[in-house]
Amino acid sequence: MKKKLLFVIDSLDVAGAEKSLVTLLSMLDYSRFSVDLMLFSHGKTLEKLLPEEVNILPPLKYTNFSKLSLYKSVLYSTKNKNFKMLNARIIYSANIRRKTYSNPQKARIFWESAADVIEANPETYDIAIAYAQCIPTFYVADKVKANKKLAWVNVSYRLEDEDKVFQKKFYEKFDSIVAVSNKTKEIFTETFPEYWDQTEVIFDITNPEFISKMAELGKGFNDEFEGIKILTIGRLANQKGYDIAIKACHMLKEQGNINFRWYALGKGPLEKTIRASIEEKGLSDHFILLGVEANPYPYIKNSDIYVQTSRFEGFGIAIAEARMLNIPVVTTRFDAVFTQMVSGKNGLVVDMNPEAVYEGILKLHNDKELRSSIRNYLKSEKKGNVEEIQKFYKIIG
Repeated sequence: MKKKLLFVIDSLDVAGAEKSLVTLLSMLDYSRFSVDLMLFSHGKTLEKLLPEEVNILPPLKYTNFSKLSLYKSVLYSTKNKNFKMLNARIIYSANIRRKTYSNPQKARIFWESAADVIEANPETYDIAIAYAQCIPTFYVADKVKANKKLAWVNVSYRLEDEDKVFQKKFYEKFDSIVAVSNKTKEIFTETFPEYWDQTEVIFDITNPEFISKMAELGKGFNDEFEGIKILTIGRLANQKGYDIAIKACHMLKEQGNINFRWYALGKGPLEKTIRASIEEKGLSDHFILLGVEANPYPYIKNSDIYVQTSRFEGFGIAIAEARMLNIPVVTTRFDAVFTQMVSGKNGLVVDMNPEAVYEGILKLHNDKELRSSIRNYLKSEKKGNVEEIQKFYKIIG
């Protein structure tokens, strides 16, 4: 009999954890498993890459309700003579506007406001997997029946005291916790030292064969620019350090000796701020926002330098993808960077500031011998880690 698995994640937008999950699901042996997937936001880019065997569950009632305009949500509540969802929405909206919150704080406020009106999953699973921290973890802990529960931690983040206390009661309900790098485990267990023995490391799975095939499909850059193409991939959020990237881009422009364009694939809450910063610094022809693409690999393949300016990452899956396509990398020194980077060998690891990023790009561009050495190293280094699927099979028994 097939084991029944449930995966829960916020959405399948284009980001590291999401791509990792799609890769994992594409490699599962469906003669052994039946798979349900629960999302809190539907219709995102990577859903089209899911194997046909994956059953996407219908949206939660509260997910649909939260999409309604306030006027329609009042009409819906009045018609059904039930104002619980409306009250939850108003409480969350009022609380979230008080000040600027971190993502864990936003997740806590959401769950404190809406948990009572979010329905439980009616099935019983062999294995239930929260494939991201915060809301997926809260949901699997409180709203899912399963013989075994696993919680993925795919971001290296630290919690304020209030959030430590809040999240601990959810992690207590899991049989195992999975971190996507040794550094991510180290940081997670700084917060929750009692879970050290319970936390295992399974790296985000990257499949070079899949990525190489995808790099040959679809469109990439279409502006016919013939200079140096710099590429960054990441959500337009504080974590990804776009402020660092834009300042480094401005320095490259002012330096004046490089004919370049810096492209960014992603979307997110800071898009307006980033666009304003690009315009303010006169970089409209140099820093180009491309939005999101389900298949970013033709862009990576046709870039000259991949740059990551992240403040923190659990692993850094976009860096792994650039390496698999033999593109030299310049990256900031975030916590987990040396999980895969060998500075001076497969790219350059620099300090987390615009000057260091600028100097790294300049060095890679100007030093032909270094650039050639890095490309040769990339061609010979181990690509991907499909063997990590065996760790997954082991942990689910």
